[in-house]
Amino acid sequence: MGKKADIRRLADNEAAASLRAVRISPRKLNLVAESIRGKKAETALAELTFSNKRISNDVKKLLESAIANAENNHQLDVDRLYVKEATVGKAFVMKRWRARARGRVGKIIKPFSNIRIVVCEREGAE
Repeated sequence: MGKKADIRRLADNEAAASLRAVRISPRKLNLVAESIRGKKAETALAELTFSNKRISNDVKKLLESAIANAENNHQLDVDRLYVKEATVGKAFVMKRWRARARGRVGKIIKPFSNIRIVVCEREGAE
């Protein structure tokens, strides 16, 4: 009586993980995402480990999750994985204000972001 299984949107040699409502602007998060796009999973993890950006720890956890999904759910070879996609999107914005001089208001915006990482298994031995 349940509903039918949803069709898989990724190829058989791909696995994904996503993180929603991360408290950072999409512009800043995209700087970290750009640094790992197209790289081998092992290299990308090393780069995130030694990155100075605050958000790189969260992105590293997400990449580790995508690698674990590939290994455990899709039986992909971890040594041949690379980062196929690292997409960043805008989630929502919390708007706050602060009192300023002469009865005016200073606007404070607190943006949130979403990030999705897709890892793919390379064909053939390299």
